[in-house]
Amino acid sequence: MTNDKLQIVVIGGGAAGFFSAIAAAKANPHAHVILLEASHQPLAKVRISGGGRCNVTHACFEPQELVKNYPRGGKALLSAFTRFQSQDTINWFQAHGVKLKTEADGRMFPTTDSSETIINCLMSAAKAAGVELRTGTAVVGVKLGRVNSPLSHFEITLKSGEKLQCDRLLLATGSNPIGYKIAQQLGHTIEPPVPSLFTFNIKNEKLTELAGVSVNPVKLRLVVPESPHLEQIGPLLITHWGLSGPAVLKLSAWGARMLHSSNYQATLVINWLPYLKQEQVRQQLLTVKNNSPKRLIASHRAVDLPHRLWQYIVFYVGISSENRWAELSNKTLNQLVQELIQAQYSINGKGTFKEEFVTCGGVNLKEINFKTMESKLVPGLYFAGEILDIDGVTGGFNFQSAWTTGYLAGLAMVSDRS
Repeated sequence: MTNDKLQIVVIGGGAAGFFSAIAAAKANPHAHVILLEASHQPLAKVRISGGGRCNVTHACFEPQELVKNYPRGGKALLSAFTRFQSQDTINWFQAHGVKLKTEADGRMFPTTDSSETIINCLMSAAKAAGVELRTGTAVVGVKLGRVNSPLSHFEITLKSGEKLQCDRLLLATGSNPIGYKIAQQLGHTIEPPVPSLFTFNIKNEKLTELAGVSVNPVKLRLVVPESPHLEQIGPLLITHWGLSGPAVLKLSAWGARMLHSSNYQATLVINWLPYLKQEQVRQQLLTVKNNSPKRLIASHRAVDLPHRLWQYIVFYVGISSENRWAELSNKTLNQLVQELIQAQYSINGKGTFKEEFVTCGGVNLKEINFKTMESKLVPGLYFAGEILDIDGVTGGFNFQSAWTTGYLAGLAMVSDRS
């Protein structure tokens, strides 16, 4: 590398790394920006996210509302989102030839429904901006040169033995342990990383026989001993191993740390009819009993639920397939009401959510200046993306924090210093 240019190295060729490298190179064409990626295929998460469609962002354009979707990091992101938020992401991709569309739930995808569109866009933009992309280039360590100076100097050691030097360094390594290791060696505190966004394993054969049945909405309450109860309302999907769907994933994100602490053993309380009060549910059942006494309970639903789920609940409380509504006792009716609005299931471990690999934990946010994404401890050191103790719920929010922190870091790295 030459010495007359501002030397910038970005470690991590994911969404945040690419976005920051592009922003830096475009803002200062005279800077030498190198993007290092350990694997031979950069942007791996972008490729598989959203089932291969890439959930780029979410149609939420008010920073105060946007931050509500981050179990960790929302407060710190508020100022960052006033500088670069979802609308800015849409504008950026449109300026680079990629149009996004909004789905009914607010998620935004490229109109092509292909993550390759986003990958090709980022690769082309990086090349056009003059970013030097080096794939298959693993970093094993970073040393700090000048200290107590306005700008630190970094020496990066690659797995090959090669050494690079730079004036400004950005860590965008996601949840890769090497990023945490480097940050710690440079003096930063790491909040222990634990999984976020996962499904719940439920050992209930009769329930899992309903795999594929979805209900929208349900109200979920997570009960972990000696922890505050958490609630979510939204769609739920029954699977072969337990429960999934947006409501479960959001609950797993907000409860990530306490579920980890309880070894993923907890109680899940499900209200299958969240917009009805208990007495309203009871009255609906009584109305059907009075109006259709000769009908079979199992085949004549009293509430708006999928037929297979209604039958499962009916059989669960001891009603047989031959029982008619006229035969429903008050005791069984009370049990049925209870199961409809307060069913309890034991969570016995977590599954995976293959479209997202999200970790909560990472670099302590108090050690970062969120106007610039620069370290408060080491001048010239920057962070972006999931290496930070930031994680969002499913729906494009994790990518949005990557675009935002990457963009702000990229601009700040090439700004003049007094």
